[in-house]
Amino acid sequence: MDPHLLRTFSAVARLGSFSAAARELGYTQSAVSQHIAALETDLGVELLGRRPVAPTEAGARLLDHAGPLLTRLAAARADVVRVARTPVVRLVVGVCGAAFGRRAARALAEVRSALPRAEVTIRQVGRTALVAGVAEGVLDVGLVDGAVAPTDPLHLPEAAGLRVTAAGEEPLAVLLPPGHPLAGRTGLRLADLADALWLDAPGTAVPLPDLRAAVGGGFPAPLRYDGADLHTLRELVRAGHGLALLPRSTAGRGAIPLTAPRLVHRTELVHRKGLDPAAALFAERLAA
Repeated sequence: MDPHLLRTFSAVARLGSFSAAARELGYTQSAVSQHIAALETDLGVELLGRRPVAPTEAGARLLDHAGPLLTRLAAARADVVRVARTPVVRLVVGVCGAAFGRRAARALAEVRSALPRAEVTIRQVGRTALVAGVAEGVLDVGLVDGAVAPTDPLHLPEAAGLRVTAAGEEPLAVLLPPGHPLAGRTGLRLADLADALWLDAPGTAVPLPDLRAAVGGGFPAPLRYDGADLHTLRELVRAGHGLALLPRSTAGRGAIPLTAPRLVHRTELVHRKGLDPAAALFAERLAA
């Protein structure tokens, strides 16, 4: 069934006039008559009475289907045109440690809202691999994190030649197992925990070298966790394998705020010059 013929039939039935339908559709009256005749021949039934111009019983039944069919066809046309005019863009974000927090998640949501055909990949990698991936173009942007004094930048000598911009700071908290002697405190000093057992979990917690640099050593870590799952980290802490320092927003209930030294969890964005549209928008939204 030709949709052009169906559209002409709907106009004639609605207006009750071949000439009025011709004016509305921009056809000649003879062309409208030919359309109706062709549709009736195709279906093998009379669709319109001529005097007056009105749908027959078969024509009325066809009208019930015509509106939804024409609407679906118009929607299909618009969707095809939209897809053709909206190119697919790709964004690969490298993440180190606990760098992908709420701020990055919101920025990514804004990117996907503005670029509905964006295909996004988030990869958890180590700091050295992240910087190398950005430099080589394997990653569009990278998020690195660490514990530093407020407003101090991270120490990233390996990122020479790349652009590094601040992407957020937030307080830190110590994750303790249930029943720990310090669990009832309102705040903890890092120096008081230097001799405790810690988890070496660079993919989820603040890197231990940052803690050792702040206090001057300590922080033994007989167990290393190379994964990036917070649930696993919490279960390891809960079982008494060691403590962990996390951004307060991800540490969860039961974590104790760090009060000294004055450190924050800092996240920075590493990227090249001349970003692709999705990466540029992500960097812009992250900095907003």
